[in-house]
Amino acid sequence: MIANFALAALMVGLTVTLHFFGLLGLLWVLRSRGHRFQAHVSWAGQGAAILFVVLGLVAVITAEIWLYAVAYLAVGTLDDFEAALYFSTTSFTTLGYGDVVLDQRWRLLGAIEGANGLLLFGWSTAFLISVTGRMRALEHDWLDQQVEHRS
Repeated sequence: MIANFALAALMVGLTVTLHFFGLLGLLWVLRSRGHRFQAHVSWAGQGAAILFVVLGLVAVITAEIWLYAVAYLAVGTLDDFEAALYFSTTSFTTLGYGDVVLDQRWRLLGAIEGANGLLLFGWSTAFLISVTGRMRALEHDWLDQQVEHRS
């Protein structure tokens, strides 16, 4: 049971750290190259920026799911990568179909993956809402500046 908790703590630490740096990377790109989207000027630019963020979040979450799949293979609780990836995906997204199960020794790891996934999906949602809200604020600032220039 100690090994189960230790691996679960390691995996939570790794995925939270990966998520943190993934979000930082997305912010960096938006801040340094965001002017290319022209999100403050057009709906197409806003759409492109939001699409970039969503696809970036999918990439980060996919990497986290794959990390868990590799962990399941490393401890030998699942026999092949497809089964490990499938189990990890259903656990991380909290679907948990139950058609692939871990042996009793490692099942707590799967449950903790579900809790971890729930937290990281919530964080991703908050990040996406924050980015969308910031773009709306930039749009209003830009429109206010346009009105001032015309006056």
